[in-house]
Amino acid sequence: MPDVPPSAVNTLADRFWEGILELSPITATVYGDERYDDQLPDPGPEGRANARRLMESTLAQTATIHAEGLTLEERITLDMVRVVCELNIAQDDQRIDRLKVVDQLEGPQQTLQVVTQFQRADTPARFERYLGRLRAYEGFMASNRELLREGLASGLTAPSIVTERTIAQLERMLAVPPEQSVVATTAQVADDAQREEIARVVRDVVYPADQAYLDALRGEYRHASREEPGLWSAPDGDALYRTQILAWTTLALDPADLHRIGVQELAQIEEGRKRIARAEGFGDDTVAYRRHLATDPANMAGRREDLVERAKEDIARAMVVAPRYFGRMPRVGCDVRPVEEYKEADAPFAYYYPPSIDGSRPGIYFVNTYDLPSRNFSKLATTTYHEGVPGHHFQIALEMEHPDLPTFRRLGS
Repeated sequence: MPDVPPSAVNTLADRFWEGILELSPITATVYGDERYDDQLPDPGPEGRANARRLMESTLAQTATIHAEGLTLEERITLDMVRVVCELNIAQDDQRIDRLKVVDQLEGPQQTLQVVTQFQRADTPARFERYLGRLRAYEGFMASNRELLREGLASGLTAPSIVTERTIAQLERMLAVPPEQSVVATTAQVADDAQREEIARVVRDVVYPADQAYLDALRGEYRHASREEPGLWSAPDGDALYRTQILAWTTLALDPADLHRIGVQELAQIEEGRKRIARAEGFGDDTVAYRRHLATDPANMAGRREDLVERAKEDIARAMVVAPRYFGRMPRVGCDVRPVEEYKEADAPFAYYYPPSIDGSRPGIYFVNTYDLPSRNFSKLATTTYHEGVPGHHFQIALEMEHPDLPTFRRLGS
């Protein structure tokens, strides 16, 4: 861990980060911090109250630290802490958790599937913590079912397309025998006896909790889901939309201004596409060139394994040329894995998870091999350079390895 000189700002930021880890034990596990490996987040009233208390108290403390005399990095850290607190308070006021509880990408039904990839259960103590986390799943999902009921009562429900995809995903998960589930088969245990015990807990605890959540979605919630997918269609949708603009951009932009910026960016991208199309003999007809790329056999993967292998090759090529453009290279590598079959139909083309704090686990770039004809090599390359190398891997790994930043700054992204 870097030895960052103590200061009022860094002390506040580190204390804030510790509070975040207590509230979000999954985040701690993903980064290799094992202190909370027997816990799950609390989406219920007590968990919300604890989160609100942390945000409000930390925000009040930022007001007692004056910018005069701070270094540039300290001022950035202070501003980041303040922004995170303000955004979380605003989203709590709007009860955005009632929307996030239904999500085929990051909903509560994904929690154990994701954390199993990162949590080690290869010693007796680690195994007991992992079992503790699995057994906590019943209460965790009960709290999430309560959020469904609250969303129904307030009218703040997910769009129908999201509800339907989440239902279909849960049905696929529950159709798999417990001993063949993602949780049981990928658990990082020491022996088969431990894996069998995990399969029993999946059968007795995890699957019943998922089934109860699925039943809740299939009932009144399904019929109350919003027809229009846009956030604007939710109750108080305009305010919700503006808060999410702020959360994603840190800018208080009007939605129309954001749309205009997007249109301008697309026009600039199209000019770049034209230059590429001309170089390939298609003139300014970018549509024809894209059609060619989509049907060119040389641009297609014959097997799922070929797509994953090409991603590895793209990353290797990027690593070779990266020193020409980057003064520092990440010390930790970037692994490539296929998206798991149970969620590939709902997952994006690719995504990235950070390495562990101590560097013992590399960053992980997941490639989606579902619907293989649509996953051509040219699309893969541009996605890999964004999601993998240099992209998020350099962004996150270099930040994590930064010697002069507090933990909040190194890991908070």
